Amino acid sequence: MTPFTYQRPDNAAAALQWAGVASRYLGGGTNLVDLMRENIESPQSLVDVSGLSKDIDARADGSVWIGAAASNSAVAANPAVRERFPLLARAILAGASGQIRNMATVGGNILQRTRCQYFYDQSTRCNKRAPGSGCDAVDGFNRIHAILGASAACIATHPSDMCVALAALDAVVHLQGPAGERKLALVDLHRLPGGEPQIEHVLEPGELIVGVEIPSLAFGAQSTYRKVRDRASYAFALVSVAAALQVEGGVVKDVRLALGGVAAKPWRAWKAEDVLRGAPATETTFRAAAEAELAGAAGLRDNTFKIDLARRTLVAVLGSLAGENA
Repeated sequence: MTPFTYQRPDNAAAALQWAGVASRYLGGGTNLVDLMRENIESPQSLVDVSGLSKDIDARADGSVWIGAAASNSAVAANPAVRERFPLLARAILAGASGQIRNMATVGGNILQRTRCQYFYDQSTRCNKRAPGSGCDAVDGFNRIHAILGASAACIATHPSDMCVALAALDAVVHLQGPAGERKLALVDLHRLPGGEPQIEHVLEPGELIVGVEIPSLAFGAQSTYRKVRDRASYAFALVSVAAALQVEGGVVKDVRLALGGVAAKPWRAWKAEDVLRGAPATETTFRAAAEAELAGAAGLRDNTFKIDLARRTLVAVLGSLAGENA
């Protein structure tokens, strides 16, 4: 591990003063420390922001503010989150062991890096780790890899469960940086790989996530998160679905959908939503929505099964929510 300096600022302004090109913000360390131990990341300085902005504020208008340093466990256990947005609590609880949830922060979860085995194995080629070197996953063991939005340069997936729920909920990320404050929709924060898979997000150098705002959603309580994985615990999603569904008179009035385990970013299912709104809340409609969303999906040797798995999971989740709303 490369030697580094360590700073623990008292506020965001002080954190920004310490930030630099060769520094990294440290939250719970559940991902970054592993990457440093494996010499995949070698920051010269760590700026510990785990003591900042831990508040979770349930606002009167139905929205919820979550500080970036709030632990995943605190968010999942928060009464307002569980009541207003149960899909978020369920996504977090599906994400990791209790010990990791206790340490992991919201900001760190959003910026965690892929768990692609080729990214972690420095004896292999990985464009994300070493730009221009190639991608051994394409012709290698690619069971967990992307079926949407991938490129010849990278087929890795984003590992977060929490982010899939936040994408479905139209969450807004609040940032502070050298140029001031700004807000960014979570669905716009992460990048698809294209020809530069090493650039994973659109944050400017030194920008710090200070919080996440979830806007009010009238039917947010009618929501769920389903994760399909190889084993019941401590496994990343093969496919996951975050969904909120509003049905009135047997017709879909409104819906929010996102998929996980299928792309380099949380995948908002805009096409499926367009098919669903105003349509009968039937299995036929749900299948049509899934087909529309996955029309552009492409599998490789080991992961083509994920296309049908995503289709079936999406239909099953929508059917379950429609039954609850009937």
